[in-house]
Parts: sequence; C-alpha cells; structure tokens
Amino acid sequence: MTPEEKPPNGLRRAVFLDRDGTINLEKDYLYEIDDFDFIFGAEIAIKKLKDAGFLVVVVTNQSGIGRGYYTERDVLHLHRHIQLQLQKENTSIDAFYYCPHHPEKGIGDYRQDCQCRKGQPGMLLQAASEHGIDLESSFMVGDKRADIEAGQNAGCTPLLVLTGYGQQAAKDTALADVLKFDDLAKAAAAIIENSSLAPL
Repeated sequence: MTPEEKPPNGLRRAVFLDRDGTINLEKDYLYEIDDFDFIFGAEIAIKKLKDAGFLVVVVTNQSGIGRGYYTERDVLHLHRHIQLQLQKENTSIDAFYYCPHHPEKGIGDYRQDCQCRKGQPGMLLQAASEHGIDLESSFMVGDKRADIEAGQNAGCTPLLVLTGYGQQAAKDTALADVLKFDDLAKAAAAIIENSSLAPL
C-alpha cells in the first residue's frame, strides 16, 4: 500500500509527530516565539509527508501549562507561529494536540493522571476519532520513551529520532527493537520510501 492509498477501511494514514526535540530544537518549557527554531530539515520533511498523502498531526506534552509556567494561550500562539513558518514552504500541520496536565506537579485542575499525557495514547486516539485516521497504518515519531509508548499503545508504528533527548532514549533497553533515525528528515524519508515500515 502506497502512502497515497487509503487503508481498506477508508480511513486516512497519519504521521504523528512529537514537537520539542523532534520538530524544533529542545528547550525546556518552550513557549516564546523567539526561542523557537526548527531542527534542520524538519519543515521539508513535513512537506514531503503531506505531499505523499499522510496527515501530519502534532501531539505534545505541555506540562508547563499545568505547572503555571505559561498558559494554553501561549501554546496556541506558538503553534500559530509554527504554521506561519511552514506556510513559507507551502505546507502545514493538519492538527495540533497538547496535554497540559501533570500527575504530580500540576496546579488545580491540571493536576491529574490523565489519558492524554504521553505515553498514554489519548491524544492519538482523539485525533484518530476526529480526523478519520487508521492507527494501525500510521506512525508515531518522537525523541522520548513516552512518545514511543504512546505510539505503541495507540497501535501505531513508533520511530525514534536521535535529536532532542533521542540519544539518551536510544540507550533504553526497552526501546532496543524500535527503529531509530538521525532526525525527522531521515525518518520521513523512510516512511515515504517504505510505507509498510515496521520494526524488525
């Protein structure tokens, strides 16, 4: 099955992307536009995935909201900035999902053990429901164990990139069988080249 083909159930195929450390340079509790920088090649990788027929969906843990470091409005503002930057490459993200919670450090209603915080699959399941995504033929790309676990728990094929915290995550024996790539550009190329990509 090529990326352009829909799965037999008529649903769409998607590539779920972590944000910090996968799309952009890792900076703790990033929310300021001035601190945002794409990882080299990320914009083109997103464009290539979209051009190949995949939905591209960002799923990101943003416990800085729950901790009181910044607001949900700040996150939405940064995501608008990302879209404006991607427009320069004639592409965009199809949808953004974020989890504002933290089970221990969250303040008020943000302190909860939720199903949306990766490695739980809640954000991916919500996206699948809202956008008609076939999870079994989709991919989750990220730089942390939580990203991989979220993808696995949702039934996607997980890919680890070695940007951000990826080098550290690659040493985790629990992730030994997960396919690893230097960056998003190389992960995207592998997805497009072999749309049935799966761990060995």
